[in-house]
Amino acid sequence: MKNKFNCVLLIDDDEPTNCYNSFIIEQTGCTEHVEIMDGGQKALDYLISREYASRNDGRYPCPDLIFLDINMPAMNGWEFLEKYKELEKEHKGKIILVMLTTSLFPEDIIKAGSMPEISGFENKPLTPEKIDKIIKKYFPDKKCEKLNTEPFAINTGIV
Repeated sequence: MKNKFNCVLLIDDDEPTNCYNSFIIEQTGCTEHVEIMDGGQKALDYLISREYASRNDGRYPCPDLIFLDINMPAMNGWEFLEKYKELEKEHKGKIILVMLTTSLFPEDIIKAGSMPEISGFENKPLTPEKIDKIIKKYFPDKKCEKLNTEPFAINTGIV
């Protein structure tokens, strides 16, 4: 049994949010790699990247877990999902896709629940507790070595 994810993909246009979420994911020790895309189109390009496939025995990225923001410029999360549905199976793999958003609109929660591509809906910020919940629900065979859901403080070095 492989305990860690191969890759977690963050799709969000907000750089500080990506930095924070990446830090939280890395601190849990649940993945070998965190990939960050600051827009929906960049994420789609990454998922179908022939360059990536050529460097990896013909395999496309197929992250194990995607965290997707709704509100992004150019291509929002809903538009990303419409294009994502059109991808070939080899580009999608067995991905669990979780909306990670600041949206408080009940319509967004209802819409997400009606789309089979969306496995979950979580409000920002990402926390070790939320990662633990997602892992237990969608990946019961995985265990993160460093996952600690006790409250913690981030040492920023600011005094």
